[in-house]
Amino acid sequence: MRIISGTMRGKKLLTLEGEAVRPTTDRVKEALFDILQFRIEGRRFLDLFAGSGQIGLEALSRGAREAVLVDSSRASQRVIEQNVRALGFSDKARVVPMDFEAFLHSGPGAFDVIFLDPPYRTGLLQRALPLAARQLAPGGILLCEHPREEALPETVEALTWYRQYRYGKILLTSFCRAENE
Repeated sequence: MRIISGTMRGKKLLTLEGEAVRPTTDRVKEALFDILQFRIEGRRFLDLFAGSGQIGLEALSRGAREAVLVDSSRASQRVIEQNVRALGFSDKARVVPMDFEAFLHSGPGAFDVIFLDPPYRTGLLQRALPLAARQLAPGGILLCEHPREEALPETVEALTWYRQYRYGKILLTSFCRAENE
């Protein structure tokens, strides 16, 4: 696993081993950042269910102002912290050792971009989506990575379904908040 573009392009990242781990593939990651290409620089980015932190760290490499990386797993937190230090992003990345619900209820402030990629087929995406939607800034975008057979609603809170992108068995579904809200 590596950073694919930006100031840290080509830098390798640590990841957790095992069958319970499912890092976002380079193909899907590249597609995700193609979708976000003009919405990253100078923005506040939330990587919920961060795993190794690769998506939030990719956002920082591409010019995000701040990335908040949330994961409840101690093993994931250690890997994220190592990756943050290795890339020199300690001043821009905040690792939050917390359950997603507790974090979203803590009033973390508005994010310009939110990425949700919880473990598949657990119901976590459906639980996290409305809570995360409340933290999206006006004009912001929320992206979900999920399996093709997992349907998402067309509206969530004040967000509207924007577009869906298919990559084999994986979907990226985007929701947007209007600028004037």
